[in-house]
Amino acid sequence: MQDPAVFSPSSTLTFGFAAVLLMGLLVKLWLASRQIRHVALHRGAVPAAFSQNITLAAHQKAADYTITKARFGLLEMALGAAVLLGWTLLGGLNWLNQTLLAWLGGGMLQQLAVLGGFVLVGGLIDVPMGLYRTFVIEQRFGFNKMTLRLWLADMLKSSLVGALIGLPIAALILWLMGTTGPLWWLWAWSAWMGINLLLLMVYPTFIAPLFNTFKPLEDVVLKERVTALMQRCGFAAKGLFVMDGSTRSAHANAYFTGFGAAKRVVFYDTLLAKLAPAEVDAVLAHELGHFKHKHVIQRIVTMFALSLVGFALLGWLSTQVWFYTGLGVIPNLSGAPNDALALLLFLLAVPLVSFFIAPLSAQVSRKHEFQADAYAIQQTSGQDLSTALLKLFEDNASTLTPDPVFVKFYYSHPPASERLARMSLQVTA
Repeated sequence: MQDPAVFSPSSTLTFGFAAVLLMGLLVKLWLASRQIRHVALHRGAVPAAFSQNITLAAHQKAADYTITKARFGLLEMALGAAVLLGWTLLGGLNWLNQTLLAWLGGGMLQQLAVLGGFVLVGGLIDVPMGLYRTFVIEQRFGFNKMTLRLWLADMLKSSLVGALIGLPIAALILWLMGTTGPLWWLWAWSAWMGINLLLLMVYPTFIAPLFNTFKPLEDVVLKERVTALMQRCGFAAKGLFVMDGSTRSAHANAYFTGFGAAKRVVFYDTLLAKLAPAEVDAVLAHELGHFKHKHVIQRIVTMFALSLVGFALLGWLSTQVWFYTGLGVIPNLSGAPNDALALLLFLLAVPLVSFFIAPLSAQVSRKHEFQADAYAIQQTSGQDLSTALLKLFEDNASTLTPDPVFVKFYYSHPPASERLARMSLQVTA
């Protein structure tokens, strides 16, 4: 006769967790291998559609950069799986909790210490990976502009800002979990959403300047063009700013930041150095297209909905003993709260499942990018947008020949060939 314990909820969760982790690893390995092989196979020649604009040297640099990052990603993937197993089924989180419980006793301080210890260990594990990514990979391909001193300063500032913001938020969520009854998850979700909206408003003014210098756009001609475009599109922003992106990276970008009346338009100085004014117009019009089609609002609403489901699920799981024991943790049965444990176990387990629905999110994002491109063509010039994107693809060493299956799973933006082909049809229509 089979041992009933084999079919207990705890053991079922353990087996299911291990199976999903292994399945996810195999899928990620398969996708990365496809990407590496496909890019390497097409490294020798520039695709015909780009032969007049992209040199073979630039194409091969993009291929080598993509392959190098993908191979490093395999190492990160293996390390991430090992760390996840270490925290859960191998007992790391249980050891941390029991150690701090014996030292501090139950209570808010102990729970915050568990969260802080988890974040600290994770951060220390990420340090050598971040160093290699910045000072080996990015350096090798000419993108890194950071000194070790600046990198360390950024890490220190990020840690301090994270602690100053994260600890009060964590304390609030834990307090709500412990004091507001069975529907704590609804109160916690409301607080979480309010805090996120607040951070969207204060980030441009108070947080971003801690890491970069933002100066008002001084180019009079470009400023007039951009202002005219925004007026034509019925869009208002608090200001036009140039960010010193070149102090950290050679990659170029432009983006909107903030929320409501606090929105800002930010151009990397590297972008302005590489694009002509008309091309900057086209890139900005693309970003305006996201607002015109309400993509930002849609993403916020989606985040609201998914987080509500997540908090509701956590509210139920946090009361189930098998949720803890099935993931390698002995819950506190002596009256000490388990809220920090529940939060961490949930945050560790959810990405395993969400990975398999990532292609749906990526597909929606690529659709939004096509819509923003179409809007930019209506407001500016399709030719300017095409040349701008080609320059950005080349300067950022984005491969022109990604694996189609890899694209479907991971790419939030359509690959260059698809974007430019769609633009060509829209321009001639």
